[in-house]
Amino acid sequence: MPPMDSSGTALDADWLGACRAAVASLREILREAPRTRERAVETGARGEGGDRTLVIDQAAEDAVFAQLDALRAAGHRFTAVSEERGEVDYGDGGVRVVIDPIDGSLNAKRLLGPVALSIAVADGPTMADVAFAFVHDFGSGEEWRATRGGGAFLDDVALDPALPERRGDSGKLELLGVEIADPRWVAASIERLEQETERLRVLGAIAVTMCQVAAARLDAMVSLRRCRAVDAAAAQLIVREAGGHVAFPLCPDGPLSAPLDVAPHSPVLCARSEATLARLANVPA
Repeated sequence: MPPMDSSGTALDADWLGACRAAVASLREILREAPRTRERAVETGARGEGGDRTLVIDQAAEDAVFAQLDALRAAGHRFTAVSEERGEVDYGDGGVRVVIDPIDGSLNAKRLLGPVALSIAVADGPTMADVAFAFVHDFGSGEEWRATRGGGAFLDDVALDPALPERRGDSGKLELLGVEIADPRWVAASIERLEQETERLRVLGAIAVTMCQVAAARLDAMVSLRRCRAVDAAAAQLIVREAGGHVAFPLCPDGPLSAPLDVAPHSPVLCARSEATLARLANVPA
């Protein structure tokens, strides 16, 4: 893995090794809860992101934090931002580790894919500051990763930044991914969606859907409502390092100025071309 542009900070830690160790733990957690009736059990609490916490969510987060504890014990300092616990101080607010232990919790509960672990490491407070990104899809078994300035990889094979979008005979995008697809929000955006694409795909996991854009399996993606940093922080770097383009259009200080915290600030858009990204800004109602 190419080195990140750091100097004696927690960015020098073996984040890829920690992520892969967390994947092994999460794979076992999912294996031990093979049915919906087990995966649907709630803890009775809500996470910092506002969603009801499932027992598997809590177990997955505990597995990731076990790796963070080990990194702190090795002398690395950072702040963790997680869907369930919110911000956890590990000694340095300048380095932020943004975690979604189970991207696609509803998919996990209902035994659908994709279901992913998403981890981003940043040396500042916004999406633009993410330096390392990791997404593992337990449904497909695929590992996506990127380092700032070092390219993006799928299962250790570099993604081609020259891959184009595809358009059908109508001139519209061939395939557009849609997330946060509550029927009310789809209905409110349906005319704009129809203007932009021939077909929709709803995978139910923002990080994995964005990674499909990184590989040009999807031509673009739009969330119909504001998403949280835990959902998109890792995947947005993977898309950008794979030659795609990303924007959080409601953030006033620039397309990548969304804060790395637990609040939902903006929809996220990504596309293979800047022109398509600009057109998609009008899709969320």
